[in-house]
Amino acid sequence: MAEPLRIALAGLGTVGAGVIRLLDANRELITRRAGREIAIVAVSARDRTKDRGVDLSRFAWEDDMTAMAARGDVDVVVELVGGSDGPALTLARNAIRDGKALVTANKAMIAHHGLSLAKEAETAGVALKFEAAVAGGIPVIKGLREGAAANAIERIYGILNGTCNYILSTMEDTGRDFGDVLGDAQRLGYAESDPTFDIEGIDAAHKLSILASIAFGAELDFANVDTTGISALRAADIAQAESLGYVIRLIGLAETDQGGGGQTRLFQRVQPCLVPYGHPLAHVDGPTNAVVTEGNFSGRLLFQGAGAGDGPTASAVVADLIDIARGEIGAAFSVPVDELEKLEPATSGHRMGRRYIRFAVNDRPGVLAEITAAMRDAGVSIESLLQKGRQTEEGEVLVAIVTHEGPESAVVKALDLLDGSPSLTAPPLVMQLLGG
Repeated sequence: MAEPLRIALAGLGTVGAGVIRLLDANRELITRRAGREIAIVAVSARDRTKDRGVDLSRFAWEDDMTAMAARGDVDVVVELVGGSDGPALTLARNAIRDGKALVTANKAMIAHHGLSLAKEAETAGVALKFEAAVAGGIPVIKGLREGAAANAIERIYGILNGTCNYILSTMEDTGRDFGDVLGDAQRLGYAESDPTFDIEGIDAAHKLSILASIAFGAELDFANVDTTGISALRAADIAQAESLGYVIRLIGLAETDQGGGGQTRLFQRVQPCLVPYGHPLAHVDGPTNAVVTEGNFSGRLLFQGAGAGDGPTASAVVADLIDIARGEIGAAFSVPVDELEKLEPATSGHRMGRRYIRFAVNDRPGVLAEITAAMRDAGVSIESLLQKGRQTEEGEVLVAIVTHEGPESAVVKALDLLDGSPSLTAPPLVMQLLGG
């Protein structure tokens, strides 16, 4: 049997400890499948004294994790520290430049610096792998790079953030409001003490940009992901969607678009959407992720499973290590960096669809007429108009409109006409009806 694949592990949080436990529990099976033993030789974390529930005495300890990249007894560096820049990025670059393969679960670093890291890995002739950076234990990156490699991917979309999905499905089940459920999510460990990256859609946007690059052979373009989170949602929106036959989910969607002159452009958006009960994503509850890809020959493929947690994410990390042990390097984004297309961002004004628009307004005569007049003047056709009862002592009510299919530009124009209206007590909330 070949010599062991020697690992340096940076970051001993939930996932790092999970990697150690997984390698211990399934050592014989992993060795058979990898064709060689996968052995951790060095570790690093901020606190050397913390009890992580695993035996660390058998590994060399590095107080400075960046020093692990220079160790002569290391073949692969596993980065589980997090953060788009700082020590994690320094470690990643040093490891690659020192001829070490790199495995990471760091979606922010890949979204911001993945192209430069991939280019450096190609130059050094080492692997860069990041299955664990997107959708936890779901092998969606491997599915795109390998299982669907023969297909032209037409669209990729899905539920990419377990925190938001837990909050939305709990609001749906209990009728409670956003802030109340967010507090529960924080107490249960599903949401961070500062949940901004999750609830404002940034985490999902990081993941979407990575998936879009692999799916469409395009350069990473996180900066042009149009991102809206779930913090403006109310329990009334969840109930209203239910009455219409929908659930609300935070959806990341990417697809290519033909712009002027036949130029291919890339559309990327993260936003809460109304998902019909009959769609597979409507039944994805709790802290679960699900990704749908549509290939020109494979048709619709659904990847679903745990999007986070020590076990699922550790599973994805070790799967990458097994690939490296087998000698499977490959291009990080399916094709060499120089062959990735630079796609201009697609505009959204011409995009057709049905939309849910919710207004919080003062309960006084003439408000509905003002809203419907703006819709009429902008060319928005109203399919249904729903008004909830009095919501506050001040007399605020919620008015919801579902539009017929039409261009997004018409909705934007209608909202521009209403901008600054004293009748509105909060900015309108717009959600796409998925599939319509």
